[in-house]
Amino acid sequence: MDSEPGLTGTKDIAELFCLPRRKILSCYFILLAAVLPVWSVVPISWAFVVVQSRRLPGMVDCCSRGFLLTELQCAFKRSLQAGLASLPREASDEEDGERPSSPTEDIVTLEFDDPRAVDFRNCMRTWFGKVPWSSIRRHEMYSWLYWYIYNRPFTSLESLPDAEKTILQDALSLVEKRAGVAIPEGSNPHSSALLLTFDPVNVAWRPLVWYAFVAITNHIIRRCLQVKWNTKTGSYKGLEYILHMSHSWSPETGPRPIAFIRGLGLGLLRYHLFLSHLLGAVSDHPVLILLHPHASQDIFNRRFLKPMNRHESADCLAGLLRQLGWVEQATAENGGKPEKQEREVHRPSGVTWFFHARLDVEGVPRDDQHSCFIDPVTFCSWEGDLCYNFIYRHAVTVRFLWIVLYFVGMGLGVANFLQRHFDWNANSLWIQEIPNVYDPSKTKFFLGGKDGVVDAERVKHYLTSHGIRKCLWFDRYGRHGQALLTGGEGLREILRWLRES
Repeated sequence: MDSEPGLTGTKDIAELFCLPRRKILSCYFILLAAVLPVWSVVPISWAFVVVQSRRLPGMVDCCSRGFLLTELQCAFKRSLQAGLASLPREASDEEDGERPSSPTEDIVTLEFDDPRAVDFRNCMRTWFGKVPWSSIRRHEMYSWLYWYIYNRPFTSLESLPDAEKTILQDALSLVEKRAGVAIPEGSNPHSSALLLTFDPVNVAWRPLVWYAFVAITNHIIRRCLQVKWNTKTGSYKGLEYILHMSHSWSPETGPRPIAFIRGLGLGLLRYHLFLSHLLGAVSDHPVLILLHPHASQDIFNRRFLKPMNRHESADCLAGLLRQLGWVEQATAENGGKPEKQEREVHRPSGVTWFFHARLDVEGVPRDDQHSCFIDPVTFCSWEGDLCYNFIYRHAVTVRFLWIVLYFVGMGLGVANFLQRHFDWNANSLWIQEIPNVYDPSKTKFFLGGKDGVVDAERVKHYLTSHGIRKCLWFDRYGRHGQALLTGGEGLREILRWLRES
């Protein structure tokens, strides 16, 4: 007779105990290599945000980074003086010091229809989202001036200390003289000022795999540069760099060193083709390439959200150049003031600088400096176009929006740097501060007429009205950074200038 289903002999298999399976070694490997990393993304991300958010509030105040009130007032007055001098729009190159300059002009009350006043009002309204000038009221102008000078939010004039109130009223008086019209009393919420360090940070979040891709790609590029050009990666007091230098080079007899200060983007991924051409053209020159983690989407770097300020970076750079033997040591006395002792000042000397970003030029000697400015964002930055175009503008072309804004400007590190650490006033550069500015063998400016970041036409006018002609290379159809692209006329002109300078 057949046994009933489910029975084996006298035992019911449904009543048997199921012994747990023994874990094999591969299970632990999968747990550690795959499951745990994926699971930990969320808690690690939140921990990273919490830790970094505790660091940010103490870094917002401009004055805490060493920018004194007198320096800010002087720069503000200088920006108002820009464009006051009656200089021709086009002029031949002049010797340094022989040509009049706007910062020597007195700020007087202009007529409303004076072209200088009209131009100023048109530029000034950029800081208010390009609203009509007539819609701007005193409360919003006070808000912008208080942010510009003190980097603090403005509530009302009555709530300020007497000293700050006087400074603010004097600043408003200068603006009204320059604009040729008094600003009406009251407030207009529709003409709010662009307050860079207080407005919400414009960030587009990236997945971890994006940052991993950027990090791996930049690591591969560094390795390729090391194999092909014998470069090495180093760090000097937190300032990271790549260095190419021949063992036979000497400061006395060797060719002029070259330092490349790159801009914002994806690190070496954006510049590796240009650097290959540069190193190939000047293989006998020492070449220094500065690396900036906050501007390279290097989220794994400890200084990703804690960039150096301009004084710290300038001091580190001067120390690095001295260590490399590229600088001379000088002794500076502090104007006879008894409270300060003599100190050593180390300044770069005999270096060719490639600027695709800002450098504290005051830390560079004026005797034998060579400078190449490639789509510089440091000129006319007081007018607000750079700030508006790169951070606030929305009605832009698809190419500019997705390539420049999304992939560069809206990255966490770049947005944090520009909107919480970057001092726009301190990074303005003036013609009078550039050594050998009228010598085309020592100074070169590259501009693209279709630049979507800076107003290249205004920068061109600023340069030409101060006598720059032979030193200027202007591509009417060039976009931002196009002069660095392989195969273009801009790159050929850069390398030609470099070989002949």
